[in-house]
Amino acid sequence: MVILDNIINKYGADTLRLYEMFLGPLDQSKPWNTNGIEGVHKFLKKTWRLFHSNKTFSVSEKKASAEELKILHKTIKKITEDIERFAFNTAVSNFMICINELTALKCNKKEVLTPLIIVLAPFAPHLCEEIWGKLGNKSSISFANFPRFNSSYLIENTFDYPITFNGKMKFKITLSLSLSATEIEQKVLENKQTQHYLVGKKIKKVIVVHKRIVNIVI
Repeated sequence: MVILDNIINKYGADTLRLYEMFLGPLDQSKPWNTNGIEGVHKFLKKTWRLFHSNKTFSVSEKKASAEELKILHKTIKKITEDIERFAFNTAVSNFMICINELTALKCNKKEVLTPLIIVLAPFAPHLCEEIWGKLGNKSSISFANFPRFNSSYLIENTFDYPITFNGKMKFKITLSLSLSATEIEQKVLENKQTQHYLVGKKIKKVIVVHKRIVNIVI
C-alpha cells in the first residue's frame, strides 16, 4: 500500500499533485503506479533552475527573443485549451515540452518566466508561489491575471530549410519565408557550408521546394 504522506515527504506536494494529473485523462480510471514520479519531480527541479544560476535567484530584465516568446505563447494557448477540456495530463506534457525548450535556450528572461509560472501555478502552486515571492510580488500568485495568448508571436517569418546534396541532407539554413525560389537558391549557393560541399563538383540542378527543402543535384 502506498502511503501518500511518504511521497509528499520525499518529493513534495506539487510533485504528487502533478503526477496524479499526468497519469491519464480525468474521466478514465487509472491504475496507481509511481514508476514515473521521478520524471515529474525532475521537471519541477528543471523549472526551478530556470530562475536560478548557481543556486542564486537570477532573472534577466532583457527583452525576450522572438523564439522565446513563441514558446511561451504556444504553451499558453495549449494549456488554456487543455484546462477548458479538463485534459490535465496533456497540460503537464505541454509544460514539460516548454521547460525543455526554454532550458535549451538558457532562457531566464522575466518577460517569459513570469507569465509562465502564473500559468503553471494551478498545477504546482507551492513552487510557483515561492518563485512569485522571489520576483518581488507581495500578494499571492493566485490573484495574478491569467496570461492571454497572443497569436502574433506564432506567425512564422522564417523556415529552417534542409539542404540536401543528391537527396542526402547535410545541414540546415534559416531563411525568410518572403524570399522567392530564385532568392532562396542564391542564398543557399552563397553559403559557406554549401561551397564546402561543392568543392571540385559541378551543379547539375538546384531544386527549391518552398517551405520544404532545397536539393542540390551534383
